[in-house]
Amino acid sequence: METHKQLTIGLFGFGVVGEGLYKVLQQTPSLKASIKKVCIKDPGKKREAPAELFTTDRDELLNDPSINVIVEVINESGPAFEIVSTALKNGKSVVSASKKMIAEHMPELLQLQKETGESFLYESAACASIPVIRNLEEYYDNDLLHSIKAIVNGSTNFILTKMFEDKLGFQEALLLAQQLGFAESDPSLDVEGYDAANKWTFLLTHAYGIIVATKDLVFNGIQHVQAGDAAVAREKHYDIKLVAQAKKLETGKVAAFVLPQFVKQEDHLSFVKNEYNGVVIESGFADKQFFYGKGAGSFPTASAVLSDLSALRYQYKYEYKKLYHHKPHELTNDFFVRVYVSFDDWKYIPREKFEWIEEWHAETDRKYLIGVIHFRELELNSWWKENNTSLVLTPEPIIEDVEIRKLKKKSLELAGIV
Repeated sequence: METHKQLTIGLFGFGVVGEGLYKVLQQTPSLKASIKKVCIKDPGKKREAPAELFTTDRDELLNDPSINVIVEVINESGPAFEIVSTALKNGKSVVSASKKMIAEHMPELLQLQKETGESFLYESAACASIPVIRNLEEYYDNDLLHSIKAIVNGSTNFILTKMFEDKLGFQEALLLAQQLGFAESDPSLDVEGYDAANKWTFLLTHAYGIIVATKDLVFNGIQHVQAGDAAVAREKHYDIKLVAQAKKLETGKVAAFVLPQFVKQEDHLSFVKNEYNGVVIESGFADKQFFYGKGAGSFPTASAVLSDLSALRYQYKYEYKKLYHHKPHELTNDFFVRVYVSFDDWKYIPREKFEWIEEWHAETDRKYLIGVIHFRELELNSWWKENNTSLVLTPEPIIEDVEIRKLKKKSLELAGIV
């Protein structure tokens, strides 16, 4: 077996990431990787690369026996899946940055990797420059992995930073994110949490062996976060971040979601600003580890693609150890969360669904409460993201059944009832 495989690349897409990769490869001759052809959609667009490099015929790349690696960095999920599956069946290794495609097709992609024996790597699809997938694959045994929480979307983090630190309005901050190339052309994918939830589905596979469709995750974005919520956060010395979280409960099952969250100022994630991403992993013996890096932009994403290409020289494959070699964990909705909810009118808030309410502020135009509610209530109903309602989790939001019983007993004791 040759140790250093010469990589001849067929590249799909020459946008921010594709062009970044082209430039990065020119600066890393030691990698022994060269781009032979680039497939693009619009041949009329001016590009900073020789014209003979480009084609609009994807078969020119997929059927070329001299091309042994396909790198796919296009936006549309359907065509991306066709490219990846054809390439794998044609005996080519594949590197992809398409988080939506991976989230939508994980079961088929796992099957294709089994059938073809080819490598399919996608470090750049989550957290760009942070090697989170490789670390979850190689370093953490899932029985020791207590929890993982992360800021996985650079665009929403950029917007929240601008809202908090520069006091920009939501729309202004969003526009700035788009101008700087941090937000997608269709910002709803970022802003409404879809992008973060897509990434979370396959990070859960690498962390806990869980296969879940995006639609089956409870998630929301930052589209309802208001200036008033930011003011309350400041008053309590918190930041607001869009946090993807997974935690192993005492039952052995896993709680997972992607929701806006109050973050204490001493929390690692509080340091993650602008387009940066951050991941905090807590395990049995290593305690907390914090990964931090740029989560969006041309070169950070290209650097992750480069890292995957480098691994392919040594025939590296994901083993999906948590899925195939351990008993995969299961998701559960049987736990409670402590939430902050702000709203215009009480009539939209089902107060009877709360276990208890710790604070309520009804005197202002914008009312809010902090209380404890069963997670299933959020999963089954949507009142918390309708009628201009904003829901933000509090720090350490997950409360298990055992704790609920203790807390209830304590409050009854304090009230002199027990």
